Amino acid sequence: MRPTEEVVETLRSALRDVGVVLPSLCVDPVTGASDEPFALVELGRCNVRVAERLASVVRGERPPLGTYVTDVRDGRIGEVRGHVGGRVQLRPVAGGREWDCPAGALEPASPDDVLRAQVRRANAAARLPG
Repeated sequence: MRPTEEVVETLRSALRDVGVVLPSLCVDPVTGASDEPFALVELGRCNVRVAERLASVVRGERPPLGTYVTDVRDGRIGEVRGHVGGRVQLRPVAGGREWDCPAGALEPASPDDVLRAQVRRANAAARLPG
């Protein structure tokens, strides 16, 4: 059996790979300092969006809820909001009408593309009418 610290780092890396970050993930300090051969792993607390994404990953949904993807059919970037019958429900980053997309027509969106879409949305919201 691997040391608990190594298992925690492996879990942290695996979660990061699917877009889940548990900030409080660590070796439990009480059992880590005891004579127990294997300390407990403290998963810690997280916000509801992280909990929702973690549940999506555990259910095996791909891509997980809350991640950003690109619809390769037309290049739109959206946030994954649900999975229904082999289709993925997406919310546009830049605002607008939600849409469904076949799971096979999606690829992960790059952080740069997501940031550009968010800036476009912020710029559009800041424009004065007229």
